[in-house]
Amino acid sequence: MSRYLELAEILGSRIEQGLYAAGTRLPSVRTLSLEHGVSLTTVQQAYRWLETSSLVEARPRSGWYVPQSRRLPELPKMGKPSLRPMDISEWGQVQDLLELERDGQTIQLGRGMPDVESPSLKPLLAALAREGRHAGIASLHYNDMQGVPALREQLCRLAVDAGCRFTPDELIVTTGCQEALSCAIRALCAPGEIMAIASPSYHGMMQILKEAGVQVVEIPSDPILGISLEALELALERWPVKAIQVIPNANNPLGYTMPESRKLGLIRLAQRFDVPIIEDDIYGDLSYGWPRPRTLKALDEDGRVLLCSSFSKTLAPGLRVGWIAPGRYFDKVLRMKYTSSGPTAPLPQIAIAEFLRKGHYAPHLRRMRRQYQRHRDIMTDWVRRHFPEETRISQPQGGFTLWIELPETIDTHKLDPMLKEHGIVIAHGNIFSAAGKYRNCMRLSHAIALTPRIEWAIQCMGSALRELLAMEGFDKTSAKPAIRYA
Repeated sequence: MSRYLELAEILGSRIEQGLYAAGTRLPSVRTLSLEHGVSLTTVQQAYRWLETSSLVEARPRSGWYVPQSRRLPELPKMGKPSLRPMDISEWGQVQDLLELERDGQTIQLGRGMPDVESPSLKPLLAALAREGRHAGIASLHYNDMQGVPALREQLCRLAVDAGCRFTPDELIVTTGCQEALSCAIRALCAPGEIMAIASPSYHGMMQILKEAGVQVVEIPSDPILGISLEALELALERWPVKAIQVIPNANNPLGYTMPESRKLGLIRLAQRFDVPIIEDDIYGDLSYGWPRPRTLKALDEDGRVLLCSSFSKTLAPGLRVGWIAPGRYFDKVLRMKYTSSGPTAPLPQIAIAEFLRKGHYAPHLRRMRRQYQRHRDIMTDWVRRHFPEETRISQPQGGFTLWIELPETIDTHKLDPMLKEHGIVIAHGNIFSAAGKYRNCMRLSHAIALTPRIEWAIQCMGSALRELLAMEGFDKTSAKPAIRYA
């Protein structure tokens, strides 16, 4: 990475974390040159790059400043803990979302789909085509149950950035992260047993738990700090929890990255109650800050963390290549892998291994992180401009989704007639909860190009929401909302 981009990522991360508030004057070019041991030109290039991302603005004869427009919206509120374990209630709406995604005419704002049209993926497409031509009959045979050795070796190299040290024999390649999570859950929990999950949580995880017959205790999450360790401790004391599931880096859907002190606190809590942790790190490589945040697995001292990830968000979901580092549960997870799908298809694994080996992955990630961060800021601005004033918006530290919390009297399902009429797809908040909470919330994706048509869709939703508020007679100075999510 160029020195100016390294410096830009450091400064950008500080701005994102609020270390420099809106309107604040940033360090001078000369100060940063001395602090980081780089040339004045390098600092100027870094500031210009940040300016193109709307993170800084230049003021003639004064210096560089954080724009006033960087004043951040109110964050979503943290809910209340579950009173008891519960079964997963929702599937029909998830199925509807998947059905709608097949229609190429809709405006897709609900799916967790990366931008697969980036030119930085061309070497991967070339590798797939080349392997398809030259792989030969061996590629049609059953593959190693743990995955192609060349890919596992590259995954070990990649894991170093996340603070992990693996050998290829410690990894199992899976058919996407979904299978990695499914194998982990089935290895740890029998039907009727209890798992604690951070709430809100990825809707795909909900469906895996539903099919496994596992009950859920939902633990509320702070939009900055992540899962409430205090609420988790109470749940562990009260219920026979068999495992904890979290997404600590670039969380889906809230977007937070847990501070390392909180990650360590989570590890210590799991050790105290002797409970394993299933860590979903699928968005970790798309964290905006530099350096990349460490995983819980990097802090794991006794093999109790099962680290799951894939290339579905960083490269393309159609590759169906994920992996798991199961620690002390390796044998159980490998057996679950055998019974669920057997070996994962080798050709995509070989192509990805070549893409990684030839050094294409790092520049691709840099490009996508910058793009998704710019898109986050643009969509946040659109939501603030067009949605009701009382709207709360997450401040993601990675990935490409926004969590939107509306006034508590709003049920986003009341938007469905308008959404259907205009061909707009969102992810309703209640599918991210075991109990169907967060009906006044939605998740929006900002991975794709944010064209005027996308802004039009945001504007349409904002107009409909204002109409709903008017119909409800909502008055923010006196209303007492009838519904409060927990």
